[in-house]
Amino acid sequence: MLQLLSNFLKRIFSSNSSSDQPQDDNSATMKFLIVGLGNIGAEYQDTRHNIGFTILDAFAEASNVVFASQRYGAVAQMRLKNQQLVLLKPSTYMNRSGEAVRYWMQKEKIDLDHLLVIVDDLALPFGTIRMRGKGADGGHNGLKNINSMVGSQNYARLRFGIGHDFPEGAQVDYVLGPLTPEERQLLPERTGKAVDAIKAFCLSGLSFAMTHYNNK
Repeated sequence: MLQLLSNFLKRIFSSNSSSDQPQDDNSATMKFLIVGLGNIGAEYQDTRHNIGFTILDAFAEASNVVFASQRYGAVAQMRLKNQQLVLLKPSTYMNRSGEAVRYWMQKEKIDLDHLLVIVDDLALPFGTIRMRGKGADGGHNGLKNINSMVGSQNYARLRFGIGHDFPEGAQVDYVLGPLTPEERQLLPERTGKAVDAIKAFCLSGLSFAMTHYNNK
């Protein structure tokens, strides 16, 4: 009798113990499209307007993944804990970035709320990060085309400040120009912070990422 009671209690406690343990939940896995904006071509490499490419390159390098040339851009795929990420550097030139974004969203069946676009911003001091969940294009041709092609402004964007230290009428030359030596010295730390912000967006959500990385 005592043996039967002992076995019964063991089964009860064993059942309760297993229910308290975390279970693998494949349904929690989500797919994200992370887009860095820029222009292809040697003449645009390492310019301010290509900061989106620069940040995605830093992310890929830190994650030990390599970009491959595919339709509408250079693409790398990776896992970040339980999340699946598609990294995209459009090859359509800035003004037609939306074509690449729409294609890869449809191909990978990624929802708009799992899209993050990385873009340069003249209105922010160099290296400043500002994330938003929606908004107008702010005069940025890449965002303007994405808004048009996906039919919405309601997607997350990470704006990376490039400053506005240029005389009147010199905006184009400034945006398409190289970084200063001082900016290059700051770049690794600031791109590292942007990479951390991307990870936070994918793992903990936009609100968390905004709280911990905006204006930092």
